[in-house]
Amino acid sequence: MKRRLLLVSNSTLHGGGYLQHCQQQIQDFFGKNVKRILFVPYALHDRDAYSKTARDKFKTLGYEVDSVHETPDPVDAVRKAEGIFIGGGNTFRLLKSLYDYKLVTEIRKRVLEDGIPYMGSSAGTNVSTISINTTNDMPIVYPPTFAAIGLVPFNINPHYLDADPNSKHMGETREQRIVQYHEEPDTPCVLGLREGSMLLVEGSKATLLGSTKARLFQRGKHTTEYEPDSDLSFLLTDAQ
Repeated sequence: MKRRLLLVSNSTLHGGGYLQHCQQQIQDFFGKNVKRILFVPYALHDRDAYSKTARDKFKTLGYEVDSVHETPDPVDAVRKAEGIFIGGGNTFRLLKSLYDYKLVTEIRKRVLEDGIPYMGSSAGTNVSTISINTTNDMPIVYPPTFAAIGLVPFNINPHYLDADPNSKHMGETREQRIVQYHEEPDTPCVLGLREGSMLLVEGSKATLLGSTKARLFQRGKHTTEYEPDSDLSFLLTDAQ
């Protein structure tokens, strides 16, 4: 399998600017052979403003950006793309738009068969996985299914947040919500990516990058913490 993925938990880290915390990983990932990146802004309502933000940032990194919403034929744009970046926002809005424009199958084919690099941030990371069942977002629109692009056979919870023992908030913690998901049968594992962390997938190899640890939830098992630079390739087997 040719897949190359950079799945980022968050686009902005406290104290920094847009994609600043992962800009070196972005340059390492897309390299010098990719000149133009197709940006997918569907997760936010103001697609023009969002594409400008992405375009301005990627220009500083040496890449030109074409936004899929500006093209007359989104499917053709995906078919011609050198690389894809799907930004964050509302995961339900994003997935619905991907289905509306018939891009789910096209993106899967370009990434898994043709090997073009795919970067996702937050909601863009969610839709790269097997489903959006472990997003943090409100279902403001209704996609035809929660099944996502399926570039990896597990789920990710971006912006994973540890419970604050001093908080007086009585709602469910993120951990409790993921445990509830695993109370349902046949649910895959969930990788909780804390802000500042990202997953690099190259073929059958997966590596945790960034400045923070990740937490792995597996149905019927204790959770496991992984340090940056950990080899998480075992997550890519369908048996997990």
